[in-house]
Amino acid sequence: RRSSDLFFLGLGTQIAYAQYPCSVIKIVSPYPPGGASDILAGLLVPGLTKQLNVNVIVENKTGAGSLIGTEIAANAAPDGYTLMVGGLFNMVMNKALIKDLNYDPEKSFIPLGYVSAYSFLLLAKPDLPVNSFADFVKYAKDRPNQLNFASAGIGTLQHVWGTILFNSLGLNMTHVPFKGAAQGYQEMLGGRIDVMFDNMSASKQYVQSGRLKGLVVSSAARSPQLPNVPTVNESGLVKFEGESWFGIFAPAGTPAPVVTKLREALASINAQPEFSAKVERDGGRMLNIPAAQQQNYLRDEIDRWVGAVNRYNVTAE
Repeated sequence: RRSSDLFFLGLGTQIAYAQYPCSVIKIVSPYPPGGASDILAGLLVPGLTKQLNVNVIVENKTGAGSLIGTEIAANAAPDGYTLMVGGLFNMVMNKALIKDLNYDPEKSFIPLGYVSAYSFLLLAKPDLPVNSFADFVKYAKDRPNQLNFASAGIGTLQHVWGTILFNSLGLNMTHVPFKGAAQGYQEMLGGRIDVMFDNMSASKQYVQSGRLKGLVVSSAARSPQLPNVPTVNESGLVKFEGESWFGIFAPAGTPAPVVTKLREALASINAQPEFSAKVERDGGRMLNIPAAQQQNYLRDEIDRWVGAVNRYNVTAE
């Protein structure tokens, strides 16, 4: 009697998952509205709604530099109805910068698909008397503690990557944190901030319009959006390669059939030329990482950036 009960219970569960999804799916975005992760989630919603035949909505759960939303998603029921936008910041940098993290990026989540990656662009104010990355490095070395760099706040990627890049070059510069990158741009345009290292999606317009100088990009290859701006590695002065990436994650324990269905839906959207065109127009590139390699990709990124943060003594205090 017991074994037949268990059989029917197992069968009932399988049937329930075979019918998944049958109600609204929420994608938690742990970042403020209008940011890169929010834009990405918005781009995915129409495709996922069509693929899965249910409404998919984005919920912004912001605060504490992405911690609040990420913890909400980590503790959500693992039933496929609460997903999360995971990025380099909440899945890697938080682990590198925060001692007692309430979630473990590798153990609390399952990657469903990585979508896009964005290089960072080092920008200089219009009247900084440099025309190349080599010029800038020499100029800054000759003026220790006289130049400054902006970020969107302490512990943000602009701060962390800027610190790693400048420290690896032996430059002594003053970090000026703002409440968001927009203020940093205003101060650069006004000539009060010397440089900022920021995401291509936000920064490219300033270089394309000639309002700021683009010195180098952080990716392995040049950006099609700014083909005349070399990579950091091309300078031969230092090795620095990084991209701010985004993907969709589910809470650990989400049943395998649900994970498979969501992975298939995301892979199908990633393969659509009009979707990749939108990402590329925004300054990103598509990340097509096969399911079997998705967990390893996350582990490699954690190892790499935790190492760099420790090596260059970057703190979010």
